Amino acid sequence: MNLKEKRRSPPIKVLSSQLREGKEHIGPNGKMVCTMNRLGVEPGRSAPLEVSVAWMQGTVLDVNSENGALVLDETGTFSVLGVDSVPRGKTSLSPGRYVMVMGILKACNPEPVLRAVKIADLSENITHRKMWKFEVEDLQQTLG
Repeated sequence: MNLKEKRRSPPIKVLSSQLREGKEHIGPNGKMVCTMNRLGVEPGRSAPLEVSVAWMQGTVLDVNSENGALVLDETGTFSVLGVDSVPRGKTSLSPGRYVMVMGILKACNPEPVLRAVKIADLSENITHRKMWKFEVEDLQQTLG
């Protein structure tokens, strides 16, 4: 495998509803990709986004014994796998905490699933929660 094949795109900020409405397919590198519409843009007015690595934020609903968690953003839930393999991942995840999760997309629908690469507790600053949807929309409209 050469360097180009190993590279992943940077994480794209997304909402769980966008992934649920997206279409799964296998990308050229053999990894799962979700093709989805951009937030705040009428379908067909710009190119859809192809996401394989996602940045999502939400409130932890549950942490399970199988190394995973269920998180709720403002549009629905998504699952996070591999929390024990992320530094301070498990300690950031307790019900009611507002967290950021970056991870590799494992499924779009019926429920989005991420394999965690980074987890951070953002609960201390309410601005993170209030601005999230605007950040997602702004980034998606800016991406080429």
